[in-house]
Amino acid sequence: MAREDRPDRDRKNPWARPGQPSGGNGQGPKRPSGGGHGGGSGNEPPDLDDILRKAQENFRSVMPSRFQGGGLILLVIIGIIGLWLASGFYVVNPGENAVIQRFGAWERTQNEPGLGYHMPAPIESAEIVNVAEIRRMNIGFTEGYNRTGNNNRNDIPDESLMLTSDRNIVDIDLVIQWNIKSAEDYLFEIRDQQNTIKKVAESAIREVVGQTNMFPIITTGRAAVADAAKNIIQKNLDEYQSGVNVTQVLIEFAEVHPDVQNAFQDVQSAKQDAEDVQNRADAYREDILPRARGEAIKMLQQAQGYKESVIARANGDAERFNSVYTAYQSGKDVTKERIFIETMENVLQNASKIIIDGDSNQGVVPYLPLNEINRNKTKQNN
Repeated sequence: MAREDRPDRDRKNPWARPGQPSGGNGQGPKRPSGGGHGGGSGNEPPDLDDILRKAQENFRSVMPSRFQGGGLILLVIIGIIGLWLASGFYVVNPGENAVIQRFGAWERTQNEPGLGYHMPAPIESAEIVNVAEIRRMNIGFTEGYNRTGNNNRNDIPDESLMLTSDRNIVDIDLVIQWNIKSAEDYLFEIRDQQNTIKKVAESAIREVVGQTNMFPIITTGRAAVADAAKNIIQKNLDEYQSGVNVTQVLIEFAEVHPDVQNAFQDVQSAKQDAEDVQNRADAYREDILPRARGEAIKMLQQAQGYKESVIARANGDAERFNSVYTAYQSGKDVTKERIFIETMENVLQNASKIIIDGDSNQGVVPYLPLNEINRNKTKQNN
């Protein structure tokens, strides 16, 4: 029997609609059997339409009668609205602020940590800002880590090279540490926050360096330069209402530019030599001036003493003359003899003495060398 002459009433057409014949009438395609000679229904694929129809009937059987038909669409709409309303919940962690915007404009800021709610988008939106985090910004260099884990530091000459007040070029690497003190000001008052803070910091440090000599910057004056720059940065950011708080400014590196390093060393050596000479001159001055002042005071005191002694001696001589004159007036002969004796005593006290016996009538004058005898005795005693 040919294939088209076989009866196919017992076969099922998976593409046929329920209640329609499965084949033989030209209303639906026939599915060939699995074998060449007769086929059983156990090897045929399942009817997809039948599976979908049964699933739909089972779903309707478990749903309440009021949700059948149009009620199902209403349930779906309610679910979508619930999900939309639930999207307005947000969580604020410690150290964070939530800035709420309504149609793009600032509405409020939640500072307290915890769960919060805002109207779902597109009515309101929440932006979480970490205000407790200490942020770091590098000026004059970039740093990162290579594959081996070592710190890779690259210099940026356009940012690090600065001109000092004494017309020297200094290479400075700066680190700015800052946080956010007002989340709404940080988001809405300034644009491109990171770049704005960096430009303000560069301007401030160049202002301070331009008013300072190079030697303090590269030696003991780094802290003063950093504090002055910090004050200027904070002042400018406050004028911009940026909502930024600068916590610290650190000068990590400050050195003379390599191209002028040798010339700078020569200048510093000359300055050191000049300072040494000046110090020696100051030491000599501090030594000679006090001694000169002391000698001058000594000479003045000696002159004053000589003056007083001369005056006192003159006064004494005048008083002595007056006393002698008074004695002379009372006894002229006695006074004359006394004056003669004193005068002769003064005249003869250093003269060689010869004693002559007045009673001797011999022509030879006896000589007694008293001076030599006294001189010999003095030598023997010594």
